[in-house]
Amino acid sequence: MALKAWQQQVDRTSKFISELSDEQLMKEIAPGKNRVVYLVGHLAGIHDAFPEILGLGKRTYPELQSIFLDAPDKSIEKIPTVSELRIIWTAVHDRLKNEFAKMSPEDWFKRHESMTDEDFEKDPARNKLSVLLTRTNHLAYHFGQMRLLK
Repeated sequence: MALKAWQQQVDRTSKFISELSDEQLMKEIAPGKNRVVYLVGHLAGIHDAFPEILGLGKRTYPELQSIFLDAPDKSIEKIPTVSELRIIWTAVHDRLKNEFAKMSPEDWFKRHESMTDEDFEKDPARNKLSVLLTRTNHLAYHFGQMRLLK
């Protein structure tokens, strides 16, 4: 159910992004707020880190961290183009879909890589599934922001 909810949010957001023109992606969601392109890069960067957190491998696009996670929108002059971000978005989510398909139900209840064994022993609910759930909510939140554009 959690994987289905994740994929539903990814699919909804992907469809929305694909329907926007490059010019629309460069617009702010509201006056003085983030641009849609920044939110796409932000989400792609967060999702690209998923394999590291889940112990499935390294990020593919580590450069997204400094541009879209460590810095606010419009503070970095040179960001990937809209075309590049569309490609990155698709690649990140295709990889996640493939990696998630390899995981057993039991894998989701194991410790994620951002916590110690001791912390996990104290709170086993902070597992890989909890990361998936929080990332799904995070995606849904930013998708809602993007929808303000229309």
